[in-house]
Amino acid sequence: MLDPGRGKTKTGYLWALARDDRAWGGDDPPGVVYFYASGRAGENAETFLTGFDGILQIDGYPGYDRLTKPSRKGGDPIRVAHCWAHTLRKLKEVFDRDGSEIAAEGLRRIAEFYAVEADIRGIDPGQRLSARQTRTAPLVTAFGEWLVLRNDRLLCDTGAALRHLTHAGERRGTDRKNGGFLNRSEVGSPLPFA
Repeated sequence: MLDPGRGKTKTGYLWALARDDRAWGGDDPPGVVYFYASGRAGENAETFLTGFDGILQIDGYPGYDRLTKPSRKGGDPIRVAHCWAHTLRKLKEVFDRDGSEIAAEGLRRIAEFYAVEADIRGIDPGQRLSARQTRTAPLVTAFGEWLVLRNDRLLCDTGAALRHLTHAGERRGTDRKNGGFLNRSEVGSPLPFA
């Protein structure tokens, strides 16, 4: 963006908050709200979300962690729904780079979560929640245990990638009672969190 008076440009950030529940039977219309901020600091998200108390689907950016704390300004702690996109990407990068059997196993395990989601897509939210608690929760728990065991055996970039996933999983463990996935009617997506 332009930096008036300096004859230069500077970096700015356009934050987007989106909702679209149509694919999962939601009645609310889709929408996107944009906010501008000069930085990506977590306080910006806290400011934009003042007054919001609910579930928010986000990526693994640590700046969002402040939203989940009792000390959060502008509302109660937010329940966070993380998606598996970062986890998948990290494992896929490792697999594509060196054919890692550990990365392949991680991808296979995550595919099991998505297979459950495919089975339950379109059923009512309470039934999805029940299926996630009984079918997906044990898979997510096993994945976390497997990840910790493999993390200690890896070196270099592969280990760094899985350490990132383990840290993200520790931050994301707030809704294990929902089977590692949050109810679509609450979060706006069937995407899992670790």
